Amino acid sequence: MSTGMNQGWHAIGAEEIRRSWGWFLALGIILVLLGLLALSSTVVATLASMIFFGWLLIVGGVLSVIHAFVRRRWGGFFLELFAGILYAVVGLMVVGNPAAGALAMTLLIAVFLMIGGIFRIITALTARFHHWIWVLLNGVISLILGLFIWGQMPEAALWVIGLFIGIDMIFYGWSLIMLAMMVRNIPA
Repeated sequence: MSTGMNQGWHAIGAEEIRRSWGWFLALGIILVLLGLLALSSTVVATLASMIFFGWLLIVGGVLSVIHAFVRRRWGGFFLELFAGILYAVVGLMVVGNPAAGALAMTLLIAVFLMIGGIFRIITALTARFHHWIWVLLNGVISLILGLFIWGQMPEAALWVIGLFIGIDMIFYGWSLIMLAMMVRNIPA
């Protein structure tokens, strides 16, 4: 390997990864399998993620309210109290109706993809920087995905989040598998 490569491997802790490459491989395989499970049950994965997200909001809200009262003499008491109450209430709403939470979240994802896609398209066409065509392609794909999700509403709310979680888990797991396979052969 070249000196630059050696420095790059050293910077990411290749020796530690090499010593425990089996754990990286196992985690990668588990994530790929969980991602495939999520893809096979996108509705269940979506609803489970919404319930988990709702509970995170509830716990965060309760802790914020407690902290507000423990430190009630500081200037941000009411801000922290109301923020904590808002977290808890929204969390209860999401846990109580995860499908509605998924609908709101999916609408936000669709809008994010459409606006981000339009922004990238405009930037690529007006700036014409090096490799602008890839940014243009990314913008077109993001816009199409956003429009597709928007056009599939409200049914899309039941499967989009689970699909995205599954895809993300598969790619992250695969990247860990490839990393493990690459570093296991690096000499000490």
